[in-house]
Amino acid sequence: MHVNLPPLGWNTWNTFGANINEQLILESADAMVESGLRDAGYNYLVIDDIWHLKERDAEGRMVPDPEKFPHGMKYVADYVHSRGLKFGMYSCAGYLTCAGYPASYDYEWLDARTFAEWGVDFLKYDFCFHPMTVRPDTLYKRMALALANCGRDILLSACSWGSENTKQWIKETGAGMWRSTGDINDSWESIKLLAQSQLKVQEYNGKGCFNDMDMLVVGMNGRGNVGFKGCTTEEYRTHFSLWALLNSPLMIGCDIRDMDEDTRSILLNRNVIAINQDALGSQPFFANNFIWQANENRNSFSEPHFKDYPLDTPIIAKYLDNGDIALGYFNFTDAEANRWQLTLTADNLGLPLNCGKTFEAVDLWTGETLRASNGTLEIDKLAPHACRLFRVKIVDK
Repeated sequence: MHVNLPPLGWNTWNTFGANINEQLILESADAMVESGLRDAGYNYLVIDDIWHLKERDAEGRMVPDPEKFPHGMKYVADYVHSRGLKFGMYSCAGYLTCAGYPASYDYEWLDARTFAEWGVDFLKYDFCFHPMTVRPDTLYKRMALALANCGRDILLSACSWGSENTKQWIKETGAGMWRSTGDINDSWESIKLLAQSQLKVQEYNGKGCFNDMDMLVVGMNGRGNVGFKGCTTEEYRTHFSLWALLNSPLMIGCDIRDMDEDTRSILLNRNVIAINQDALGSQPFFANNFIWQANENRNSFSEPHFKDYPLDTPIIAKYLDNGDIALGYFNFTDAEANRWQLTLTADNLGLPLNCGKTFEAVDLWTGETLRASNGTLEIDKLAPHACRLFRVKIVDK
């Protein structure tokens, strides 16, 4: 399945883990509609691991746990579809799933047919317990080919965590998105680790196979399966902004039946979602003037070099389909960032000083408009763990 835009939706794992059942899925489908998530573009509802029994049936098919899903998976899929949503499920390229349940190694074609019969639209395909005697690209090609011939349009979400040089071969497989990180948890430290790892691999991102930076933890507030410490609203806003700007699929992980207003304001910000869902699907790039070198003097600079990445205070830009530019300022440090780190020249966005044009930047969180002056856009300071996300318009001087 070719994917032109990063998929949006909700997945059970981050909050519920093994504690999933039919009622939860039906209620969550209702919540996606009633909360406005569906109308904002979130259309995949995905059941993760531990949905089935530990043994296949006499015909070799996976069996949904009858205590959790008494009416079977087609019943659940039909209900999800009736709410105007798409239905997703989980399997794995190994002998067992990560939780130790039957996986799809050597059953790819049977499982693909089964998923198609149930009405599945999305398959998250994990990487645990796979045989080391088979190349990883072959494991994903097997399932991709089986899905392409199962009689139903099913998106393959490759979840190999970026291991075994995934970035070098994943686009060969037919996957529509690929997990390029380890597992996220609901803490600032986890968000920072995954974010900074992704800044170095954006050349492997783009239409047809988007880098999946793992599911969102926005709104978990320290609760659930990967709850951990929780984050502040500002940290969740930074998390959502970067995932959106870097073209990551946006898969919600909180309990969408019980979202507070801060969570709603983040997940339903249509201006930020539009940056993620822009039709151009352009590769983001660094727009920093200098790279701040943290050393004993704390005041040293170096000119940008292709091996250097401003990981602590990156300024990231992305061209948009209508000629606008998405522009994000991020502070991953525990100290306030200053104007030396945050000043941007228009030339870094491709806008020459004497072209007769300048730019205006609208903050997608506050609505504030900033106008470039003397060919520069200067922000005086940025709090620790905070961000500014703008949509930039090119205007006459």
